[in-house]
Amino acid sequence: MHGTEGPGNASGPAGPRPRNRRTTVFAPRLQALLDEHTGKDLVRLEPDTIGIPGAELSDRILAARRATETERPTFKPLHGRSISKNEAASVMRTVGRDVRAALDGPDPLPADTDLSGPWPITGHRFLRDLVLRDDPWRLRVLMSRLLEIDTKVTWTTIVTGAALPRRPRPGPHLTHLANLVAEAETYQDRRYAMGMYRRAAAPVCFTVSTLVANALWLGSPFDDSVSDRAALYEAMRLLPPSWNLLRNRSPEYPAVDDRIGPGDDILMLPLLTHRDPALWDAPDEFRPERWDTLDPDDTPGYLPFGHVSERCWGRHLVMPLAELLLGHIRRTGLIVAPGQRTAEVPLLGLLGVRTVHVGHRTKVRHL
Repeated sequence: MHGTEGPGNASGPAGPRPRNRRTTVFAPRLQALLDEHTGKDLVRLEPDTIGIPGAELSDRILAARRATETERPTFKPLHGRSISKNEAASVMRTVGRDVRAALDGPDPLPADTDLSGPWPITGHRFLRDLVLRDDPWRLRVLMSRLLEIDTKVTWTTIVTGAALPRRPRPGPHLTHLANLVAEAETYQDRRYAMGMYRRAAAPVCFTVSTLVANALWLGSPFDDSVSDRAALYEAMRLLPPSWNLLRNRSPEYPAVDDRIGPGDDILMLPLLTHRDPALWDAPDEFRPERWDTLDPDDTPGYLPFGHVSERCWGRHLVMPLAELLLGHIRRTGLIVAPGQRTAEVPLLGLLGVRTVHVGHRTKVRHL
């Protein structure tokens, strides 16, 4: 099935400006949601699952109670061990120090850096090297996108790395996150610390590279008046990184809406909320200029990083890195290959186009 929310015609101060027409091919289940339920308030997806596309009802559901540990996207229990909110916050602060150290370096993104190639993998590899710097390979390999294919492969990689001899020694040569692994004294603690390394660092690299790839696919080449931040906000509207938010059955929810039964799990659907014609003008079009007058933290129905009651902890890490990469791509004259007319969006937790070919104008014409 095909969606056509890719770059169309958007009106600006000088009148309509043409953009390359591209087709975004959603996974069948995603396309079915878009076709059948966009603009609705509440739908029954399964005998025991309610979908919530409506912005107002989503807000009430998400405000009814905080997410449990099994509902958190990143910090679910690890190896059977619960991750407290204090520990999760501490780990995110640790990752934040590593990101700031990378950004505050003498030249985090030299002018001659070439970011051409297939995205998001090109951006992911660059971010891995930028943020993780000189961490040992047994840790850097945990950033591989291949580990997304099967959790058993991830588990095997962690178990093997934790058991290898000649473990890294703590010190300033490691990132703050790697030092948590180096300081672990027992095999079980090393295994847990490596799992946390994967849980904390990989989503930053995955999310940033995917957001930039999505923005490029939807809008490249951009009008000069469009800011990098606005392009990213609009890309997150059409392809929200968290396209669904799960809440397990809970007594609070039937009290919010009597169409919800006591045995119903709830699935909020930002993918649909972000395209609700009651909320957005030209909801299927990429119009970054709309963010000239909108506040992403105070726009009803806009949930790329979750609800206001529990925003994703990593958003303050993601946006500076994404703006850094997108700005560099634009300055160096890279664009999406004009010959690429379709891109697939697979059914994964992190919503994004699978492959976008990016290169210099004179080299990408026939890709």
